[in-house]
Amino acid sequence: MSETIETDVAIIGAGPCGLFAVFECGMLKMRCVVVDTLEEIGGQCAALYPEKPIFDIPAHPRIEGAALIRALEAQAAPFGPRYLLGQRVEALAREEDGRLRLATSAGAVIRARAVILAAGAGAFGPNRPPLEGLSGYEASGAVRYLVTKREEFRGKRVVIAGGGDSAVDWALSLKEVAARVVVVHRRDKFRAAPESAAQLKAAAERGEVELAIPYQLHALEGDGARLSAVVLATLKGETRRVEADHLLAFFGLSMELGPIAEWGLGLERSHVAVDPATCATNIEGVHAIGDIATYPGKLKLILQGFSEAAMAAHAIHPRVFPGEALHFEYSTSKGVPAR
Repeated sequence: MSETIETDVAIIGAGPCGLFAVFECGMLKMRCVVVDTLEEIGGQCAALYPEKPIFDIPAHPRIEGAALIRALEAQAAPFGPRYLLGQRVEALAREEDGRLRLATSAGAVIRARAVILAAGAGAFGPNRPPLEGLSGYEASGAVRYLVTKREEFRGKRVVIAGGGDSAVDWALSLKEVAARVVVVHRRDKFRAAPESAAQLKAAAERGEVELAIPYQLHALEGDGARLSAVVLATLKGETRRVEADHLLAFFGLSMELGPIAEWGLGLERSHVAVDPATCATNIEGVHAIGDIATYPGKLKLILQGFSEAAMAAHAIHPRVFPGEALHFEYSTSKGVPAR
């Protein structure tokens, strides 16, 4: 049986920008419902780099992704947002009274006066290597595409495949706890930040990690769930067997907007064009913030997404409270509700 939820603002995406939008809307006395395809809040911060430090959050010289999400959740908590997790918005329609009606994959119906798209670059999933028996090892956790807790790899033999920032950063991090780290890449040049790539090569020279170059993944060995080894191969067909407990495959993410792409939004290369002053899209009542939004001069930074959340909330206020003047007040003057 479907559930109908009445709210002021429906926020699609529970990443950093979506969570901060809850706060900004709450400060203007607007209620929020937040929908996300992931089973937990945090978006890519939680799914891809919970233990990776972020250095460009104002007032935080260094903060890990998971810690940032916990702080944003606490900041939004006084406003009582409702989270609908593990489901995505399948349809958007306008009702006769002007409200927007959203239907989710779990059967929920949300009636809102406005929508904020904070869906990052859309729904995302890992690019999987074409290996026989892969699903069984994925189910057991032997093959993974992200790291949530570094301690899970303490004393383990880890093979990391990929040549980008994720592969290099986790190799540098896991070498401190894993029994063995082998990095597999098809060429000597890495696509990671130059300083990180240099650190990896220095670690390899010290024997802290091993570089398997030029190789690529060829096969998995084990009982179908527990991994015992990863077989590598060169382009010439030469193979090498590496004993392993875990394979971490970092081949990037496959991004897609999903049903959002069918709503009639103004799209530019899978991003939503918005008015930079209000973050309004071409659909009345729908705003977009964060990585999914684009306009001239746009910077894909969390801090810019935070600013966009504030602008969108203020632009939405007249829709939720028509005819009511909005007097701007600083948080130092008005405070926030007691926890």
